[in-house]
Amino acid sequence: MASIEYRGSAGLERRGQPAFRTGHAYEVFRPPTPGPMDIRTIGGALVRAPIADLSLAEVGSDAQLMHHVRTQFASPRPSLFFLHVQIEGESVNRQGGREAALKAGDFTLCDGTRHYEATFAGPARMLVLGVPEAKLRRHIACPESLVAVPMSGSQGVSGLLSRFLCGYWSDCSRELGAGAAERVSLAVLDLLGAAYADVPRPQSGPASLGSAHRIRIINYIESNLHDPDLTPTRIAEACKITPRYLHHLFSDQDETVARYILRRRLDACARALESGAQRGRTVTAIAFDHGFNSPTHFGRVFRAKFGVTPREYRRTRARCA
Repeated sequence: MASIEYRGSAGLERRGQPAFRTGHAYEVFRPPTPGPMDIRTIGGALVRAPIADLSLAEVGSDAQLMHHVRTQFASPRPSLFFLHVQIEGESVNRQGGREAALKAGDFTLCDGTRHYEATFAGPARMLVLGVPEAKLRRHIACPESLVAVPMSGSQGVSGLLSRFLCGYWSDCSRELGAGAAERVSLAVLDLLGAAYADVPRPQSGPASLGSAHRIRIINYIESNLHDPDLTPTRIAEACKITPRYLHHLFSDQDETVARYILRRRLDACARALESGAQRGRTVTAIAFDHGFNSPTHFGRVFRAKFGVTPREYRRTRARCA
């Protein structure tokens, strides 16, 4: 059987290696065997580096074909999408009738709820980023339409994301505190959303057309969060659809358009309150920067989401930094 090895950066092995042996990375790649996989038959060690609720693992493999079959795993963990970032060598990743040929730096997205394959023609190394499905959908509309789309690691925002992840991995022997890890995970998700923002989706029917509209809507919202007049009616006018259709497009999502706007504004304010570069600015100024026009309203909705006032949040995060 071809060997498969899971590696961590120097220093990661001391983080309780056995606890990670059944982590999400084992769900990513599985050599094609006729029966259940015994982890003792796989060479090397599985080591993951968590980034808040994201997970990151390095996979080193000889030439082989590896399968992921979701039904093999009876687990209470949430559904995941996986980002495969090629570090060395080459691979071909297949899912949904498409295939992505990756060279060093390139990456592609895979839906962990469905079968996919990865083929390594020779020795190769790959980073695998696991993202909870619910969290990914807040940054990428209809991510299942983007599986096995090759993304360049040499240019644009996709190249920036690739370098960021590889740079983080090479330096992750120093474990981050909870506050710093959360900020890094948000940076990764923001870059991920930006990298896929302009990738065309197949337009084969009403469902894919609705997904395309949602993508345009989310991009418009993200670009105008600072505008206090950003309302569903304003968004519908800018995207040339009716307000009724706008609400229909979000009817199968976890939150309404208005709640999506509020959550994204609060997340942006929380990051600003944590930032050392923003410490000289008042809480009210930060709230106004992100589309709030009432300090009282901002304080109330911030406390409802985070459980503390904006000033308490800033003091607590400053101590954790």
